[in-house]
Amino acid sequence: MYREVVRCPYCAADDDRVVDSRIAEDGVAIRRRRECANCAQRYTTFERIEEVGLFVVKRSGEREPFSRAKIMTGVQAAAKNRPVDIVVLNNVVVGVEEAMRVLNRDVTSEEIGMATLESLRDVDDVAYVRFASVYKGFEGTEDFAREIGMLVKTTAPKQRG
Repeated sequence: MYREVVRCPYCAADDDRVVDSRIAEDGVAIRRRRECANCAQRYTTFERIEEVGLFVVKRSGEREPFSRAKIMTGVQAAAKNRPVDIVVLNNVVVGVEEAMRVLNRDVTSEEIGMATLESLRDVDDVAYVRFASVYKGFEGTEDFAREIGMLVKTTAPKQRG
């Protein structure tokens, strides 16, 4: 059995014992309190699952690592000057990433774009149309009219207060 060597941050000895283990970071990590057998100092280590890299196949066929930042840039631009909280936009990005990871394969930029678009539909109509205009490459007002028409058909009427 292979044991990862953990060195004491105080004396660099590699002999310790675990005195406490707890779930941390909403179940994503394990926090361990350790005590050095050499100097008796205590310190904390964290164990996390190493995520498998997610790759995107672009329209050109080029393959590149998935980038949360690229999606965030797009949704922030779409929601500029709109009453949409940054936390909501971050949830959109996290949701898109999770949806892509579930596929358990390389994903296409089209799949990411459509997942982002669908998420924005539930967040803000204007942000949705703005994102759609760039993602779908609108060329004229008829493209905007068609998209807004489809949005109105699929969106429930707003309740009047």
